[in-house]
Amino acid sequence: MSSGNRPLSGVRVVDISSSYAAPTASMYLGDMGADVIKVEPVRGDDARGWGPPFLNGEAVWFLSVNRNKRSFCLDIRTSEGRDLLFQLLESADVFIENLNPAKLEKHGLTPKTLTKQFPKLVVCALSGFGLDGPDAALPGYDLIAQARSGMMSVTGVDDVPQRVSTALSDVAAGTVAAFAIAAALVRQQATGKGEVVDVSLLEADLAFMSPRIASYLAGDTEPRPCGGTDSVVAIYQTFQTIDRTIVVAIGNDRHWQSACGALGLGYLFEEPDLATNAGRRARRAEVVDAFQAVFATMTAQKALDALQAVGVPCARISSLSEVVADPQVIARNSIPEQQHPTAGTFRGVGSPWQLASDGGSGVKASPAPLRGEHGRDVLTELGVPDEKIETLVQDGVVWVP
Repeated sequence: MSSGNRPLSGVRVVDISSSYAAPTASMYLGDMGADVIKVEPVRGDDARGWGPPFLNGEAVWFLSVNRNKRSFCLDIRTSEGRDLLFQLLESADVFIENLNPAKLEKHGLTPKTLTKQFPKLVVCALSGFGLDGPDAALPGYDLIAQARSGMMSVTGVDDVPQRVSTALSDVAAGTVAAFAIAAALVRQQATGKGEVVDVSLLEADLAFMSPRIASYLAGDTEPRPCGGTDSVVAIYQTFQTIDRTIVVAIGNDRHWQSACGALGLGYLFEEPDLATNAGRRARRAEVVDAFQAVFATMTAQKALDALQAVGVPCARISSLSEVVADPQVIARNSIPEQQHPTAGTFRGVGSPWQLASDGGSGVKASPAPLRGEHGRDVLTELGVPDEKIETLVQDGVVWVP
C-alpha cells in the first residue's frame, strides 16, 4: 500500500521532539501515512549521537525510531526560525513536542498559545509527569517513570527491585500518544477543532500497572519483587526444565485440567479445592512445586510439546538471537529490512500492527532521514525562494546538506 492510501494520508505532522517517546508517536503516525516533518536543531537531533552501536556512523537507536519522516534542521531560537516554524504550523494538523515548560514559554510554543493561534491544531505534549501537578517541571526518563509508577517494586528477584530492561516507558507513552492524536484527528476533521493531548511517561507506566494497583486497592497484599512468580493467576510463571527456562500460563480451569493431564498430575485435578483459581492460589506453593518436579525431568522442548498439544499457553524464554530468527516473527515480517543511504542495510522492529489493505506484509517504510535531508524541499513548499534559502543557511537559521 502506498503512503497515499494509508489511513493518515494527507495529515501533516510537525515534530520538534527528540529522545524516544515523542519520536515513537510521530513514527507511528508516519507509518499510517502522515507526512511527518522532523524539525531538528541545526546540529541535528542529539539522538543521532546515541551509540554505539553505529552503522557507518549512523546511530542505531536513532534509526530505530525515525523511519517515515522528513528532516528539516531549523534554529527556533532565532526570530526567523520561529517564523518558519509558525509557517509550517499553518499547514499542519499535528504538532508534537517534548520541550521543558521554560523553553516552550520562551519560544511561544506553549499548548495554550498554539491552540489560540492555530485553532484546528492538535498539539501533543509529551513529558515525564504531565502538564500540571506539583512535579510538572521535573525532567522525566524511562528509569524514573518505572520507579515512580511502582513497576520496579514488583519486578526483580529476592526483593531487589529492577528496571524492565528496555525503553518501556518511552515506547508506551509514544504509542498512547499516537492513539490519542489519531482520535483527536477524527474530531478535528469533523469539526475543525484542535486539541491538546497531554501524555506523560508516568501515566503510561501506571497503565501497565493497572491490574496490580486495582488489586492492591481492593485489599490484595502489597506485592514485592518476586521474579515473575506472583500473579492473580496461580500458575503464571517461569519453570526450569533440564536444559532451559520456560513459562507457563494457566489462564482458566480448562487449561488447569489439560496441564494436569499432560504432565501426569491428574491427582491434583481431582482435588475439589483446586478446581478454581482462588483455590489454587491458596495452595500455590504446593501446586508450583508439583509442576516444577515434573518439569525438572523434561527437556524444554518435550515440556512445550506436551503442553501445546493440549492447548496450554507456554513458551521458552527467547534470547534476542532467537527472537530475530523466530519463524513467526519472520513470517509476519515483524523485523523488516531497510536500505539507508549511509548506514546501509538496517533491520529494526516494524509497526506493531498489520493492515489488511497493506497485503499483510507490513508497512513499507522509508529509512530514518539524514540530518536536514529534506530541508530544501520543506522550504520550497513554504514558498521560500532559492536566494532566501541561501541567506538563511549563511545566517545559521537553517542547515541543508
